[in-house]
Amino acid sequence: MDTATLTLLPDQPPKPLGDPFLRFHITPTTEGLLPMLQVQEVLALPAQRLTPMPNMPACLLGLINRRSRAMWVVDLSQVLNLAGFDASRRQHDLIIIRVETIALALAVHQIQGVCWLSAESIQAPPGHVPPSLQAYLRGCAIQEQNIGLVLNAAAIVQSSKLRSP
Repeated sequence: MDTATLTLLPDQPPKPLGDPFLRFHITPTTEGLLPMLQVQEVLALPAQRLTPMPNMPACLLGLINRRSRAMWVVDLSQVLNLAGFDASRRQHDLIIIRVETIALALAVHQIQGVCWLSAESIQAPPGHVPPSLQAYLRGCAIQEQNIGLVLNAAAIVQSSKLRSP
């Protein structure tokens, strides 16, 4: 009697559909998404490592030294006209984005992780989104019963709010 040997291959995880996006909370109640192609790094920074600069717009929290380069830290919620950043936090969650040669650190409420979105899942923003916010959006994505704002990193970097008064 012959016995056949059956070799089981490990289950291969399904290949994700779409492109990777970093998922995070801009404020405790507002979720944001950025294309991973524009995200250079994510880090938690102790508040004392941030150097405040005088006479700068309110959305510029200060400077950090990252890999021997000075970089601005921006309160993303103020740039987007959302509730202000909690400056009393002992630690800042930062997303370092790069658009062409410009790197900028975005201070956010909390980093969630990476998700995958297809182009079809990014929809036009709902009508109740203020025009001042729409300038920074590529669209919106509905995930797990939440609406995530799909942000345009180039529009953030080029924001007039980042200019000196």
